[in-house]
Order: sequence, then structure tokens, then C-alpha cells
Amino acid sequence: MADKQHLYLVDGSAYIFRAYHRLPPLTNPEGTPVGAVYGYTTMLWKLAEDLDKAVGPTHLAVILDKSSHSFRNEIYSEYKAHRPDPPEDLVPQFPLIRDATRAFSLPCIEEPGVEADDMIATYARAAQREGWDVTIVSSDKDLMQLVGEVDGAKIDMLDTMKNARIYIEEVEEKFGVPPEKVGDVLALMGDSVDNIPGIFGVGPKTASKLIAEHGSLTAALDAAEGMKASKLKERLIEHRADAELSRVLVTLREDCPIPQPLDEFKLDGVPPEPLAKFLETHGFASLLRRLDAGTGSPDRTNDLNPAKADNKGADASPDGNRQPLPEWPEVDRSVYECVQTMERLEHWIERAFAARLVAVDTETSDLDCMLCDLVGFSLALGPNDACYVPLAHGSDDMFGETPTQIDRAAALAAIKPLLESDAVLKVGQNIKYDLNVLARNGINVAPIHDTMVISFAMDAGREESGIGGGHGMDELAERHLGHTCLKFKDICGTGKKAIPFGQVPLDKATEYAAEDADVTWRLYQHLYRRLPLEGAARIYERVDRPLIPVVAAMEREGIKVDRAALSRLSEQFAETTARIEKEIHEQAGEEFTIGSPKQLGEVLFDKMGYKGGRKGKSGQYSTDQAILEKLSQQGATIADKVLEYRQLSKLKSTYTDALQTAINPNTSRVHTSYSLVGAQTGRLSSTDPNLQNIPIRTEIGREIRKAFVPEAGNVLLAADYSQIELRLAAHMADVPELREAFAEGEDIHARTAREMYGEVDRDTRAKAKTINFAILYGISRWGLAGRLGVEPDEAQEVIDTYFKRFPGIQNYIHQTLETVRAKGYSETLFGRKTWFPRINSRNQAERQGSERAAINAPIQGTSADIIKRAMARMLPALREADLGHVRMLLQVHDELVFELPETDVAAASPVIEKVMAEAALPAVELSVPLGIEIGTGESWDAAH
Repeated sequence: MADKQHLYLVDGSAYIFRAYHRLPPLTNPEGTPVGAVYGYTTMLWKLAEDLDKAVGPTHLAVILDKSSHSFRNEIYSEYKAHRPDPPEDLVPQFPLIRDATRAFSLPCIEEPGVEADDMIATYARAAQREGWDVTIVSSDKDLMQLVGEVDGAKIDMLDTMKNARIYIEEVEEKFGVPPEKVGDVLALMGDSVDNIPGIFGVGPKTASKLIAEHGSLTAALDAAEGMKASKLKERLIEHRADAELSRVLVTLREDCPIPQPLDEFKLDGVPPEPLAKFLETHGFASLLRRLDAGTGSPDRTNDLNPAKADNKGADASPDGNRQPLPEWPEVDRSVYECVQTMERLEHWIERAFAARLVAVDTETSDLDCMLCDLVGFSLALGPNDACYVPLAHGSDDMFGETPTQIDRAAALAAIKPLLESDAVLKVGQNIKYDLNVLARNGINVAPIHDTMVISFAMDAGREESGIGGGHGMDELAERHLGHTCLKFKDICGTGKKAIPFGQVPLDKATEYAAEDADVTWRLYQHLYRRLPLEGAARIYERVDRPLIPVVAAMEREGIKVDRAALSRLSEQFAETTARIEKEIHEQAGEEFTIGSPKQLGEVLFDKMGYKGGRKGKSGQYSTDQAILEKLSQQGATIADKVLEYRQLSKLKSTYTDALQTAINPNTSRVHTSYSLVGAQTGRLSSTDPNLQNIPIRTEIGREIRKAFVPEAGNVLLAADYSQIELRLAAHMADVPELREAFAEGEDIHARTAREMYGEVDRDTRAKAKTINFAILYGISRWGLAGRLGVEPDEAQEVIDTYFKRFPGIQNYIHQTLETVRAKGYSETLFGRKTWFPRINSRNQAERQGSERAAINAPIQGTSADIIKRAMARMLPALREADLGHVRMLLQVHDELVFELPETDVAAASPVIEKVMAEAALPAVELSVPLGIEIGTGESWDAAH
């Protein structure tokens, strides 16, 4: 334990409701609901154990609300008056949750007439006065008033949902004011949940601005008289009393009676008794087994099956099939070596060859792997057995000293045989980035493993209890190793004071860089063993892992864009938007800022009198796309103009302007970055720039695609899977009518139109196309009604008719949902799991959203797996056909884009088509053929 005392105060109420909404209904042997109790128990157990292992925490207490009535109700009778009663099945769980806390031998603090926030404030200040540091485990904005430091004693917050620390900087970023002014902001903006009035029409931004400008609530209210005439001025004057009352209501009491002294909060781990008796009483058999086995907290188990439980979602454990960590030492940054001589580098290389496995990480001057310079690299051979090799460190001051470093060329020449050796496995976290950096320095790293991609193969969509479900190294380290990594901003700073990594002193750089390699080594050793236990080895080894170097090579290839064409388009878009802006102003009868939702809403609904306007909490009309489309259906031509204005403005800023700035000065090409873990279903996502959202069927989108061109003498070739998701639906849902249509090469939408409407014309085919895709995405009657322009009842009739014509689709939907509800995840034909932890949520919006996604995930995920398999096989197939010079540039949805000499199109096309058509084999034999459409041209658009 650290010498300084560090108190953790847990906002228990937040844990209760999170547990209730995240887990399926469970009952104990006596039939009492215990779903929330079980979730709360696992979350608290994990937190207590993690904090006990961490450096710093010495004391912990859980703070709960004793009752709904407090001194604030005496001041304002309407305080919290609008809060709904807790769910009926949660009420009997409240006392059991208190029992659970005490079963952990943790203090459970609750006082009648005092809210939990006030008890937290009181204890926090009491500990701070004693010189203790305090961490409040909560994301409650009211508690952010307490953040800060007094005489070296700090109060911060820990948001376990986001695994984020909240200190002064984060509070200022959220509110625009320091923590001591947060109460003033809250008083102005009010709180509809607690029914704190605030000032109507004053939202967070306005409140923050007022307090930042004037310094306090009183000063802001006093200044109202001198403001220019406006609604804001009127509201500040008229509702001053409400704001002053609200300031009292949001002020936390820091002087409540303390029922238990701080010294009794000492954290000494989780003793087996009386916890074992509590777990046994409520039938938490899996947790009891873990306690008996002494393997630690329930984050090590995949078994969520208490006695007499409703087992729906049982396999949807938030934690997965965890394995106990080996007996590794805690991360110790002080033992890492900074390698500054060739002799020591050769020593590490020799050891790495002997170990046959090395974790590798690069440090660079920029996040763009195609522009950055290599600053150094780190290696790890075991826990705490790591080093950093600086190559380009030094001050930007001409008089500053450059530290001793190995010559860059010599170091790279020495490390190259190791990184390219087939006999040594190289492990990285998001290793695609490192592959590109090292490839630009003449090193082709292989073979490889990627801890980020391993995590994704097992846990895509799965949420952690108390910690977010991302796949970044910091998140994985927290979740699996219980370790908090150094943050880049802690080393390099932020804002204007930030320095590049190459200017970081070598001792600090070594701690940061070598830790990355050390943690990556540990994560690989821990996670890779889980792959077969999770049934994820097949998808990782056969689909995801082989794709990593392929995608890295595509990123390095990039694609050429015509800067002049983009510039002309930007000018055209600017002229068109200016014309549309003028037309909108003419229809409105006044000039206003079209990009301002507030001004637009007032024009549409207050001035022009259109129906359907609705105001949000801020008192501002919503003017989103759905609202504008409804107005358009009412004949509001101004709404059409606004939609067109928005689209053009977005395309100009996102593409025609941004693509010009994205042209790499060294290659004169645009290099997008593909995320291998960006979409839960396994699809690749494109960023910096995003090339996957360019409109496909609009004339504007075509104009943008015309700017993507080949080098002189080459053409672009686009190979696209035709209606692959419908083909997969025909196979997976076993729909004879659709299988037959695809086998015979029939127009599938025409076939559906004939089945649905008895005739095929332009109108019925268009409707059939909409229906085919919409139903595969689990669309509701209301959603389909909006797309078809009909009433919901008519849309329901369409859905019913569709299911009658194609009963296999309805059976597929029902079976998929039942499977996901029971297991917690869907699977593709290749075994990729997508987790849906909210599939049984009591929150209707969450549940229905998960259901819609779950219906399509097996189909969309299988489609993604197939094109990934095609990509991994493509370049070897082309090389075998003596077409190794054909370059694969882009993957966009169901399409692959290549660049090649025009003279090679005839030879390359059948190779590309064959690889794509047979990509599912031999793992999966489909009952429908995969259709491939290939086109070529002098631009991406012409290739379609």
C-alpha cells in the first residue's frame, strides 16, 4: 500500500441501475428477483479487487440513498417530483443490494434525509482535510463540483463506464468553467430529471458561456439589465429567482453527520466470509465456485446461471471465458532498458531470436503512418523484460543537446533480419500501423499477431462490467491485466505546451514506449489462449489475421485523385450552395443562418407556420433530416432546398475540400486508413479520409468519384459483389424462391415484385427493392411506412404478405432472435460472433435497436467475412498468374478497386472474378452463386 491514504467513494445508486438494465431477469431459489443484485455483486467485486491490487487505493466505502426525501424537498416541494417509481421487480432487490455490500465486508453508508451525493461530499471533504486523496467512483455531473486540490490533497472522479479519470481539465472541457463554478452553470441550465427549474431556454453552452464571461451566477444575473434586448435577457431577469433557488438545490452539503469514521473504510481485499454465505443463499453458484477456487473476481467466468434463473442471455456474460492470469510481476517501468549502443541492441536481437516471440512497437513523429518519421522502437520478451531503442530524439533548440543514440540506418539494418525472420513471431497492438511505418523504412515484418484484432475476434460488441468494451491497448490493459498504462498526453503534454515524442527525455520515453511492448506481450500471452475456448480461433486465423498485412499494403498503395477536378467541384458546390441559400432566403422572406438549427426552426415553424415542429429541452425546434423530409411530404419546398444545401455543404467540406488537403506530398496519392475493428459485424471502416460514404447513386457522388483516377497508362478496375446480402439471405434463411431466382440469373427485385404484387413494373420493382433490403435490417412497420410513403397499417400488411410469400425469412428472423436472446451473440457462417448485451434490456429502445442489429448481423457479417477472404487470397492469385504488378487499392462495402495497365484487364478480370466467387470455399459451400460485376475505366466512376 502507498504511504498516502487514498479513499474511494462509490456512488452505489449508479451501480444498481446499471446492473438492473444490463442483465436479464434472474431469481434466487426463493423466487425473489435478483438480476440487479447479481450484476451489482459482480461489478462491486471487480472494483474492490482491482482497487486492492492497484497502487494507491487504501480505503473504500459504498454510499447509497436511504430514502427519496431530503432537505431539498423542504426548500422546494417539487424537487424530484417527476421521477418515476423504480421498476416493480427492482424494489425488493434494494435491501439485498445492501446485504451484498456488507457481504464484501465493505462499509455501506446511508443516512435518512440525506442524499448519497451529500454524504459523498461530506466524506470527500473530511478525507481531504486529513490530507488524503479521494476518488469518487461516479460520472454524476453534480459531483464534479468537488474535483480539485487543497494543500496537496486531490479529489478526482472515476467513470468506470468509460474507464476515464475526471479531474480539473476534464471538468473544464465539459463545462467550460473550473469545478468551483460548476454549481453556477447547473443552476442556470437546470435539471429535468431532478426537476431543478434553472432558467428555461438556457442550455449547457449558454450557461457555461455566461458563467465564464461574468465569473459567477450572481454576476451573470446582475449583468442581464445591461444586455442587448433578447429573449435571453428577458429570461435572465424574469426567472432570476428560479436560478437562485436552483443554486441552492445543486449545492452539495459538506457538513453532514458522519455515521462511520474514515479509518473503518480500510480496503483489505475481499474476505471469503460472509461473502460465501450470501452467494449460496441467493443461488449464485458460478460466483460461489470461483470464490471456493480462489481464482478471484467473477470477471474470470463465463457462467451466468444462478439457480432457478431465467437463462435468456446466460451466455451473454459481460466478461467472457476468462482465464486466470499467470503469476506475472506487476508492471515496473523502472526496470526497462534504454538501448543506446549497438552492442546492447545486438544483445536484445540475439535474445529475441532465441525466444522465438517478440512484442514490437514503434514510436513516430505523427499519427499518419504515411507521413510520420520513425523516432524509435521498443521490444519486449517477457513481463518487465522490455527495452526502448531511440533513433531520433533531441531538442528543437539549436543549442540543445542530442542524447546518445544508435545510428538510425545501422539500427534498422540490425533489426531487419529479426523482424523479417519466419522463425520469430512478431506481436503488436494495432500492428498494421507498425507494418506501414517499418515498410516505409525497408522492413517487411512477418509473421505477425495482433492483440487488438484477437480481442475483436472474441469480444466484438461485448461490454465489460464497469469498464468499456473497446479494443485499444489502454482499455485491454485495464480490463485484462488490471493495469493503467501511461498516457501519451502525460508524456508529451496537451495543447500549446505539447511536444513531439522525439523531444521527450529518454528516461520518460523509455518508460512509455517499453511499457507498450511489455503490455502487448502480456496481452498476447493472456488473450491468445482464450481464442479456442471462445470458439474464435477459426475466424481469427482464417479471416482476420491473414488480412492485416493485406490491408496495410492497400493503405500504402493509396489512390490518385485529380486535384484540379476536385477544385472545380468545390467551386461548383460553393456557387450552387450560394444560389440555394438565396432561394431559401427568398422563400423565407428574410435572411438567416441556414446552418443554425435554432434560426431554421423559428423560420419554418414560427414564421412560416409549418406543422410538426417539436421543441427539445432547450426550447429549440428540431430540424433534423427526418423532420425536413416530413415537411417535404407536406409540400414544403423550402425543406427540399435545405436538405440539398446541407448535402452539398457536407460533400464540399468532407470530400472536395478535404480530399485536396489529404493528398500525400510524397506520393501525390490519398491514403485512407482502414480500421480492422471499426464495425461490430466485421466490416472494414475507412477514415482519414472516409472513402466509404461517397454517395453511390447520385449525380453528385458520381462527380466526386470521377476525380479518383489511375496513373498514366493505367485504368481502374472495380469488382463488386452483386446483391450479396440477398444471396446470403436466400442461403441462410433457406428461401427456395430466392435461391431459384439467383440460380437462374433472374432479377431478384422483379421476382419479389411479382410475388408481392402480381406484376412487375417500375413502381412495383422499386418497392420490392426497398422491401427486400428493409426487412433484412429488421425494419419496423413505422420505418417501412416512411420508406414506402404509406400508412403504418399498410406497411404492416406489406410485411405480413412478404412473410407469407417467403416464410423462410420470417423463420430466420425468429430463430436468429431466439438464439441471440439465449446466447447473447449472433454468428456468421464462418463463426464470427457479434455480441448484443442489451438484447434483453428492459429499455425498449435499447432492446429493439439490438434486435434490429441482430437480425442483420449474421448476413452482413458473413458478407464481410467473404470479401475479407477474397482480399487475403487476391494478391497470391494474381502473382501466380504473373500479374503481381496489379495493385489492389480500395475496399468499399462489397467492392474492390484495382489499378492496372489497360493491356492486362483481359487477363486479370477472370482471376479477380474467380477469387471473389470462390471466397467462401472450402469452409462454406453456398446454395446460391456469388455474382461478380466487373467494370474498368479512366476513373472510379467510369469503372462502374
